[in-house]
Amino acid sequence: MKKRGGFTLIEMLVVLAILALLATSARPLLEMSVQRAREHELRSGLRQLRGALDAYKKAVEAGQIQTSPEDSGYPPNLQLLAAGVVDIKTPDGRKLYFLRRLPRDPFADPALPAADTWGLRAADSPPDEPRSGKDVFDVYSRSERRALDGTRLRDW
Repeated sequence: MKKRGGFTLIEMLVVLAILALLATSARPLLEMSVQRAREHELRSGLRQLRGALDAYKKAVEAGQIQTSPEDSGYPPNLQLLAAGVVDIKTPDGRKLYFLRRLPRDPFADPALPAADTWGLRAADSPPDEPRSGKDVFDVYSRSERRALDGTRLRDW
């Protein structure tokens, strides 16, 4: 009888068991890297929005945007940051744009429009109980999830 080269059934089962064990141990690492990427995207979106809100306030203080005396100097909604406002200092009425596009909260429902994914805080609301109002002073995530470091995403 000639001896054939190849694998026995037992050897194949051992290899498959080892591969399954490796795949099972890699899954939590994959989930953690996805969570980390979404948290990075959330931080980036919050920085963009907060920077745009501050730029809008500076433009109001510089007299580039028409406001009434009872206005706080912050925009009435987030869409205005991307849609633009008329610069009253230019003779041809050019617009000031504070964002190229409105970022979205990566932890929110993807079916929602970008502006509806964020929680809004008005200038007259306390930081520990943010509520929306006639302006947008700050934004936060509406997600109840916790970050990898244990903090609540809505507290960022």
